[in-house]
Amino acid sequence: MKLLDTEIKNKVLRSMMSILESKKPEIIAANKKDLDLFDKEDRAMYDRLIVDEKKVEGMIGAISEVLQQQDPVGKIKSEQVLENGLKIENKTAPFGTIMIIYESRPDVTIEAAVLAFKANNKILLKGGKEAVHSNIVLEKCWHQALEENGLDDNWIQLLHMNREETQAFLRNPTEKLDLIVPRGGERLIAFVKEHAKCAVLVSGRGNNFLYVDKDADWAQSLEVILNAKTDKISACNALDKILVDVNIDDFSSRIKELKAILSERGVSVLVDNKVAEVLPESSKIKDEDIWYEEFLAMKCVLGAAEDLDGAVQMINKYSGGHSATIMTKNSDVAKEFMDQVDSAAVYHNASTRFTDGGQMGVGAELAISTDKLHHRGPLGLEQLVTNKYYVHGNGQIRV
Repeated sequence: MKLLDTEIKNKVLRSMMSILESKKPEIIAANKKDLDLFDKEDRAMYDRLIVDEKKVEGMIGAISEVLQQQDPVGKIKSEQVLENGLKIENKTAPFGTIMIIYESRPDVTIEAAVLAFKANNKILLKGGKEAVHSNIVLEKCWHQALEENGLDDNWIQLLHMNREETQAFLRNPTEKLDLIVPRGGERLIAFVKEHAKCAVLVSGRGNNFLYVDKDADWAQSLEVILNAKTDKISACNALDKILVDVNIDDFSSRIKELKAILSERGVSVLVDNKVAEVLPESSKIKDEDIWYEEFLAMKCVLGAAEDLDGAVQMINKYSGGHSATIMTKNSDVAKEFMDQVDSAAVYHNASTRFTDGGQMGVGAELAISTDKLHHRGPLGLEQLVTNKYYVHGNGQIRV
C-alpha cells in the first residue's frame, strides 16, 4: 500500500471518531441482534460480545489515543557512514498486509484497524460469526471515514468467510499476506498455524500463574489473587493457576483460608495431591492436561510448590507464556523468579490483569503477543512496523 502522509491518516481517525459518535444507536442495535442469537451459557464469550454505550465510548477513546501517538513509520533506528562512503540508515517500515482472526469482541474491529492503519498497513479483519452484525456496521463506519478523506476503502476490509473458506484462504490467499495474528483460544491458534503460509504471531492464550513465596505478605497475596482471578474472567490476563510454597508459615491454614475466600467469590477450585491432603473434600486434578488449560471461567487450580525452582519449572512447563506473578517480600527471590520465568510479562507483588496495552502505557493494542519474534507483550502502534535499510551511495562497488 502507498505510504500516506501522517496528517491524512489522522484526518481519517478524526472522521472515524465523529462517525462512531453519530452511529452509536445503530451500532448498539446491530450488537443486540448478535446478542439475541448467542448462547449465553458461554459467559466469557458473551461478555466479550457486548457493545453498549460505554463500549462505544471506549472505541472512540482508543482511536483518540492512537491519534495522539507519533506516526511509527519512517523513524530512523540507526545510521552510520562506512569507510567506503556508503551512508546506511535503518528505518521503520510498514508490514504491508496484516490479517487478524478473532472471536467475539467487536471492539477489536476498531482497535486492530486503527493501529494497523496508522502504521500504514492494510488490514483484513476476520471476526467470528457471533459478532457479524456488529462488525458489518463497524466496517461501514471505517469505509465512510476513509471515503470522506479520499482514500480507497480496501485499507480496512472485513472478510466474510466460513471456517472452510478461511482455511482455503490461509492456504492459498488471493492476495499477499505479510502477517497473521490469531487472537483467541488454543483451537483458533492451532487452526491458523496449521494452515497459514506466512508469518503467524500468536496472541491471546493466557493460562497465567501466581506463586506465593514463603516470604509473601499473605493479606496482600489474597487481594492480588482475587483481583487477578475474578476481575474479568474473559480476559487473557486472568489468573488460572495458584502455587503456594509449602514452607510458608501455617501452610495448611493458609490453604484453607484461600480456598474459602475463592469459594465465597464463586470460584470453583481444583487441587493437586499435596493440597488435597489439606482439602480432602475438594476436587482433585485427574488429568495433567488441566495444568495446560486456559479456563476463561470462575475456576482455578490450587497447587503446592516445594520451592522457587519448583514453581519456576511448573510455570515454564505449563503456562501459556503470557503473564506470571510472584508474591514475596524478598526482592532477591523476586528478581530470580522474574529472570527465570519465560513469560511475556512477569510481576512482583501485582495482579496479572495489568498485561494490557492501556495499563502498560502502550495505548490501544492489536493483541498480546506470546511469541518471541518479533515482539512479546502488548502489540501497540510501535510494534506494527518492521524495518528497512536505506543505503545511499555515490557509485560504490564491492571488490
